[in-house]
Amino acid sequence: MAVLTDTEVQNTNQLTVANIQQLSELNEGDVVLINPDGSISVLYEIQSLHNAIMATERCNHRCIMCPQPPILQEKDKTDFNLKLLSLFDKNTKGIGITGGEPTLIGDNLLVLIEYIKKHFPTSSISLLSNGVKFADYKYAQKLALTMHRDLQIDIPIFSDIDTEHNRIVGANTFYKTIYGLYNLAKFRQKIGLRIVVHKQTYKRLPQMAEFIYRNFPFVFHVAFMQMETTGLAEQNIDELWIDPYDYNNELEEAVLNLARRNMNVSIYNSQLCILPESIRNYAKQSISDWKNIYLAECDGCELKWECAGFFASAENRHSNKIQRITI
Repeated sequence: MAVLTDTEVQNTNQLTVANIQQLSELNEGDVVLINPDGSISVLYEIQSLHNAIMATERCNHRCIMCPQPPILQEKDKTDFNLKLLSLFDKNTKGIGITGGEPTLIGDNLLVLIEYIKKHFPTSSISLLSNGVKFADYKYAQKLALTMHRDLQIDIPIFSDIDTEHNRIVGANTFYKTIYGLYNLAKFRQKIGLRIVVHKQTYKRLPQMAEFIYRNFPFVFHVAFMQMETTGLAEQNIDELWIDPYDYNNELEEAVLNLARRNMNVSIYNSQLCILPESIRNYAKQSISDWKNIYLAECDGCELKWECAGFFASAENRHSNKIQRITI
């Protein structure tokens, strides 16, 4: 098979993958999907710490800021994903399972987890789910019975008020998510909570922190996340966008509220230069490397390589307070 860049002559009789823009960025061990038009999609990068499989593109929520808008119908991806996993390097340290909503594939989700457990015994699993399916006690039990050594289920919650959460996710599922969290806790599962911060959620961040402390003291991790401005978030941007600098007071209060009570709390996707110094040490380099960028304003910043940087979609929409930090 010939693999050609767009600058190379393509007069070959071989099966050809063409129009590759950055061939130098591929490494031995990467896994790519060859599309019918000869282009490729990179599905696994051997040098990346952020490899994931998409269990399904279907979802039972329609969150107003979802960066991956769901589809209604699709062919089951499980066989494809098992084949994809078989091509991963056996020393892969972490594998994500995402969507869509992964629990919509039912017991096939457990098949994927069991496969990873068997073939990647040192790998952690990060499962991104809205938690609704785990309101089914027996399904939560099935997940626990996979007995994976390092599985974390990360579940978003958007408000301490049921109707607000339901409005943001586009479904009346607040209490199912709560029941799901408690069922997972009964089986001593490792749970993370994720709060995406935008114009419709930032004002109640302090109340949200108090709600979490009082109702979910068992969670392993809480992450406050700067919004990714793509997908439905881009479509609804006027309703959602607020300069992240402008919600620092609420974010600081929420983060320190939990941290002072010995809860494990982080800030995802945020730039160090816009955060108050009191909470900079809670910021993590959380953006998947394949969509992570830095701006020209970051050049010369002494904390650049400790900073999360930006989603690629933020190149034209980001805080107007971005600046170099000199120590």
